[in-house]
Amino acid sequence: MMADNLDPKAVGAHIRMRLPLLTPLEAKVVETVYAFRNFGPETSLKKVATEAGVSEAMVVKISKKLGFSGYRQFRAALVGYNALPTAEMHHELSPDDTSRDIVQKVFRASIQALEETLAILDIAAFDRAADLIHAARQLDFYGVGGSAQIARDVSHKFLRIGVRAGVFDDAHMMLMSAALLGAEDTAIGFSHSGNTMAVIEALQLARRNGARTIAITNYDSSPLARLADVVLCSTAQGSPLIGENAAARIAQLNILDALFVAVAQRDYRAAGSNLEKTMAAVTSKRKERFL
Repeated sequence: MMADNLDPKAVGAHIRMRLPLLTPLEAKVVETVYAFRNFGPETSLKKVATEAGVSEAMVVKISKKLGFSGYRQFRAALVGYNALPTAEMHHELSPDDTSRDIVQKVFRASIQALEETLAILDIAAFDRAADLIHAARQLDFYGVGGSAQIARDVSHKFLRIGVRAGVFDDAHMMLMSAALLGAEDTAIGFSHSGNTMAVIEALQLARRNGARTIAITNYDSSPLARLADVVLCSTAQGSPLIGENAAARIAQLNILDALFVAVAQRDYRAAGSNLEKTMAAVTSKRKERFL
């Protein structure tokens, strides 16, 4: 499927998600295009090739590997994306930044991640993920590092409405969990890169045992995404200091907040009842409000 008619907000994310498919030289050509100060509708194929030090044929090949039918379509999509207000939001931090600059740049990186993630979100996949979670007899989450923290946050939300989930952040424990899953169960793997071997191996084993699998990742062509039944992608523009992981985690949390609501909606009465019970259970642990 060609990407020639993408929503402009999805163009940046679409290109970033396909960068892992490129060779280092091809990725450098894309970086050269991004670095053009006056890249516009009149920027010729020859100019890009000359600036990048490659042949015109290679630029066309890269355009196609990125999902476009050719250079003209790639150029048109990128010009449309660059014209968006959110495209100007992302600025790298510098040693001269004031505290106000820092706050604005970090917030803007997150705003851009949310805008672009919303633009690329596959609603059909989102609905299927909600159905699998709602129907699961056993629900297990796999993730390490920052991804494990997202998994814990999500399991806490689901527990409030009576959906219990096991969270595993150790490679051995993940495999033990996956070994016990079956056709009525669902496993969710969290990995920003989609390359975390512990999560990949656990999801592979869960799938071999008949469980349904969901991947939460930043790259739809990653090894984790390729083996999952359902893929939900976040996206964020990377930078050395702010990083793409931090902004992408915020986008992932928003996807999962929406997923929590969608699952609750599938049995609204039961979700409401369980929410009341869990809230009442912890009421005594809160200090009473003082006037």
